[in-house]
Amino acid sequence: MEALEETEEVEQTPEDVISLNISDFLDELETDVAVEEASVPSDEPDFDWSSIDTSHLPSSYKTNSWQEKELLQLADHFLQQYTHLCPDRKPLFVHPVNECGVQKFVSTTVRPTLLPYPELYYWSGCASFVCDYLIMEPLKCPITPPSSLYSPTTILKYQRGNCFDFTVLLCSLLIGAGYDAYCVHGYATLEMCSLDQTQELCPLLRKPPEAPEEEDPNKYRIKYPLEPQSKFELQQKAKKEEETESAQEEEREEEVVTEVEKPKRDLLHGLRVHAWVLVLSGKRKVPETFFINPFTGNHHSTTDECFLGIESIWNHRNYWVNMQDCRKGCKDLSFDLSDSICWEIMFSESNKPSQLPTESPKKDTDDMEKGEIDMSFEMPLSWVARIRVSCREYENPFSRGKKVILYSKAKLEKWAAYANGDGLVERLTVYADSDRTEEVEVKEWFKHREDLLYMREVNKQMQLITDHFRPGHPLLLKAHSYMSLEPETGHTVEFYHTARVDGLWKRFENATEMTEYFVGREDFLHMRHIEFGERDKKMEKAGITTDANPRPIVQIKEYFHRNPEKPADEDIEERIFMVIDDIIQLTYHLEVHDTIASKVVFCRVIGREKREDEIFLSRENSVKYQPWSSEKHKNMLHLYDLLWELRAEQKDLKQQVRDSEAEMLNILTVREDEEANIKLSVSNYNTAKREEQHE
Repeated sequence: MEALEETEEVEQTPEDVISLNISDFLDELETDVAVEEASVPSDEPDFDWSSIDTSHLPSSYKTNSWQEKELLQLADHFLQQYTHLCPDRKPLFVHPVNECGVQKFVSTTVRPTLLPYPELYYWSGCASFVCDYLIMEPLKCPITPPSSLYSPTTILKYQRGNCFDFTVLLCSLLIGAGYDAYCVHGYATLEMCSLDQTQELCPLLRKPPEAPEEEDPNKYRIKYPLEPQSKFELQQKAKKEEETESAQEEEREEEVVTEVEKPKRDLLHGLRVHAWVLVLSGKRKVPETFFINPFTGNHHSTTDECFLGIESIWNHRNYWVNMQDCRKGCKDLSFDLSDSICWEIMFSESNKPSQLPTESPKKDTDDMEKGEIDMSFEMPLSWVARIRVSCREYENPFSRGKKVILYSKAKLEKWAAYANGDGLVERLTVYADSDRTEEVEVKEWFKHREDLLYMREVNKQMQLITDHFRPGHPLLLKAHSYMSLEPETGHTVEFYHTARVDGLWKRFENATEMTEYFVGREDFLHMRHIEFGERDKKMEKAGITTDANPRPIVQIKEYFHRNPEKPADEDIEERIFMVIDDIIQLTYHLEVHDTIASKVVFCRVIGREKREDEIFLSRENSVKYQPWSSEKHKNMLHLYDLLWELRAEQKDLKQQVRDSEAEMLNILTVREDEEANIKLSVSNYNTAKREEQHE
């Protein structure tokens, strides 16, 4: 029995052995991480936070009030119980030191602030401002939280910080804007902690979710059998396709392996400390709880696999410890903070004793009283001074002049407004390869341009440029696609048709043709196509301008929608004017039961000279096929009147075509002048920029 007792004392359980192995592994990792951090080269010299001037800071930064001291004592008491009951868990991030070396509770570092800028009233504006304004600094040790947490005012002053600094500043702005936001201390992947987005798709290239397909109204119609086919031939064809597809897939996989190296396995996966923001649903009509990565400002679902676990969360009023299992990341976590089983609150909000159990139940009443300490406590006001961002700082958020973000086969560049003379604020370059050497497409965004240009797309392979304009351009331009600003080289122009009298919304023109598209016209015209001939070469050689030597009009086609107020045999669908051949052809709409459209063709009489004021109509030069028409349309007098109207309309159409040509020339002239003399507008409310202009 004594021998058995001795062996029992010496033996260790498998759980003890595993815990010892894990602790040894973590110790080795910490030493390796320290060596890695010391040997990692950086593009810029590390900022020395110890050299910052703290003499001008308020007294609240340098000392603690009696309320803050009591708060720290309660926090220490909570930590003692937590470490005793959860010895395997990592230490909580509760009261780091600030820039003056004074311990401050993390909730008092959050300073709710609403800044006087419309964009910062929404979470997306706050997140983009924080990630653009601050420079990211990695944690000194990637598997432990920082030992210090500086105030948001100091972080804004020096425009740099780690993930905890980003998170506290962003949470302060979100709470000030009315969101139910919390700072999160947890764990994330290497790419998220190091701000590596080279394997991600650029958010600007993501396609919007497709709308659900509507049910086919002819779902239950009779399906007639197709032509008979041999099953053996189909099987042989499918086998060949499978073989070719498998061979192509193998070739693609080999190319991918050669082009892109597989990412190495992260030894610290699941241990890397990260901080981000949690926004709960409810306030500000937020429909669903979500995360915000402060480094990128991107919105993430709470089930995102990049977030691997949560230790604790806090806001300006309280502190919560996560008591849920995070082996599957954050997928199955409940964010109901009122659930004491899932979240242990540090300070009871309803004057109830803490739900955290004491060390061990004792019969002594004094010990029981010590265990049931009243943890209700009113959080003192934040020790941080008021957060201020001047108009100049808000409009120029990039401390390095611009910001460059690398994505998978893409590069995004950002500038402040008025930093470039052409108003360029953002440029996205899409590449064909992972090394970003061959450009495929370039998108540029502009601000404050007087010509109202806000976006430009350049297709590098086709050398096609597309300019997009805001409403209000003098020429009512909406978009302009071109390869060159020279006339008749292929231009597609879109207009804001609601502001035009003729309802024109799109026009395409090159050297041989012109096509115009219309919307909402009273005559139901929706398209007009014009074909041009070649100019007189003798006049071109003589140096005569294009205005004096216009292109001859060969043919004009017009297409009309159905007018329900007219009978189908009187409602024209297609109208063709063959100007040179002097032929007019009309095609009418069909009724529901019709199969062949009615047509009328007016031809030129052979051997007879053409005169402008004369119309010669006979059965020889008029061909009509109107099987469904009434007696009225078989009358020659009716055809004579119709031909008179068509002659007059043909003359007007020729003039409209010449006006369209002149309008296109004017558009190209104006656009060339606008690009040569780019002007940026300044708002009357932008006092800082107006002072610069005045100086």
